[in-house]
Amino acid sequence: MNVIEVHGLRKEFKSYSSRKGLGGAFRDLLTRNYTVLRAVDDISLNVKQGEMVAYIGENGAGKSTTIKMLTGILTPTAGEVRVNGMDPHRQREAFVRTIGVVFGQRSQLWWDIAVQESFRLLKKVYRLSDEHYDTHMKEVIETLEIEPLLDKPVRKLSLGQRMRCELAAALIHNPPLLFLDEPTIGLDVLVKMKMREFLKNINRKYKTTILLTTHDLSDIEALCDRVVLLDEGRIIYDGGLEALQNNWVEGKQVEFEFQKPVAKEDLEHITRDFPVKWRAAEKLRGWKATVEGDDDTVSRVMSIVMSHHSISDVKLNQVSTEEVIRNIYEEGIHRHG
Repeated sequence: MNVIEVHGLRKEFKSYSSRKGLGGAFRDLLTRNYTVLRAVDDISLNVKQGEMVAYIGENGAGKSTTIKMLTGILTPTAGEVRVNGMDPHRQREAFVRTIGVVFGQRSQLWWDIAVQESFRLLKKVYRLSDEHYDTHMKEVIETLEIEPLLDKPVRKLSLGQRMRCELAAALIHNPPLLFLDEPTIGLDVLVKMKMREFLKNINRKYKTTILLTTHDLSDIEALCDRVVLLDEGRIIYDGGLEALQNNWVEGKQVEFEFQKPVAKEDLEHITRDFPVKWRAAEKLRGWKATVEGDDDTVSRVMSIVMSHHSISDVKLNQVSTEEVIRNIYEEGIHRHG
């Protein structure tokens, strides 16, 4: 069963520009210059019940615009959208009862009242019975560890505390579909881990479908098996996370930490006979080598580097999702002709 069905979805915005000077201002009164920006460009997408899908791309790729159309906030310029069997924009009142939404940059909680009062107001909005609310929210509150926060006004919460409460608020009515737009932005590692574990639990227990947009690629690796990659309003990849890593980056990654500073040009020179790409690592005097080829090729590259330079440490890593995405955008092989 498809929870989300999108076909030929498009969203265009008009951008107006002003002419210079007083004369230009008068001309603007009569006719306006504008350009059409296509934020989402003819995308098609199906998401099945129980899937956890990462919807990712660079800033301006069209992620948030898509989410707003799927949740009924924006009306598409063209195309068909069915979410939970409904048109999100035309059947707005019935539709919003079947989804939960968390926007990392916006709050659905009332700023000056206690968290539990916001929950009670949302309970009335969704017309939930006392029994459903008490049973379901007790579990959510315990799992997210927010009971000590219920009596506090939202404005007095830290970012991590507020985001856990936002997630609880989105799940008050136990929706079958959850949209998460940058839900872990600015959070510390411990809070992220708690939220990820909670999302995996509700997915297992209730088959909750989750569509996640994020710039934190560790969220994707922890939660999602499927990745939809967006660029300039178009889907350029839709498939498994493992396949994405295998298809876009061949070979293995070796991370060297040198005892003395080493120039990239020197590393490229000594490994010029091998298919190697060098990139600076986070560690001081650290460099990463992505080596295409078999284990023998990797071993020979390691031997050459270590014969020319003193090494403090060396590690053989799996190429990270972050590296994969960076390679796709930097190499430009995703561009449409």
